Amino acid sequence: MTAEISYAGDLRTVATHTQSGTVIETDAPKDNQGRGEKFSPTDLLASALGSCMLTIMGIAARTHDIDLIDTKLEIEKIMVANPLRRIGEIKINFHFPMGKNYSDKEKTILERSALTCPVYLSLHADVQKTVVFNW
Repeated sequence: MTAEISYAGDLRTVATHTQSGTVIETDAPKDNQGRGEKFSPTDLLASALGSCMLTIMGIAARTHDIDLIDTKLEIEKIMVANPLRRIGEIKINFHFPMGKNYSDKEKTILERSALTCPVYLSLHADVQKTVVFNW
């Protein structure tokens, strides 16, 4: 089992990771009747995408001895309401540390690895994924 999730009321859930005991709470966003005091489930999905992409890049970086430390990304989740409320697009902007000079080969390795992360590949084709690598 991956997690145990309970409904705490007022559109809040509490998820407990069964292996580590780590807890994540979610709220419905303000634009969907919630308090917006925590990540929403769709915020977590978008964040999971970014974390997954960086993790898979990290594996490739370790394998090819590429320094990925201090690489950051920004995620923007865009909701649509037609025909049903869902994530329509996720924008991912990678920012690599200034002063690190990556070769064309290293850039290719990192970009290709990011685009093979399991979350990226699991998202429905209708979810537009806009990825920008800022070297």
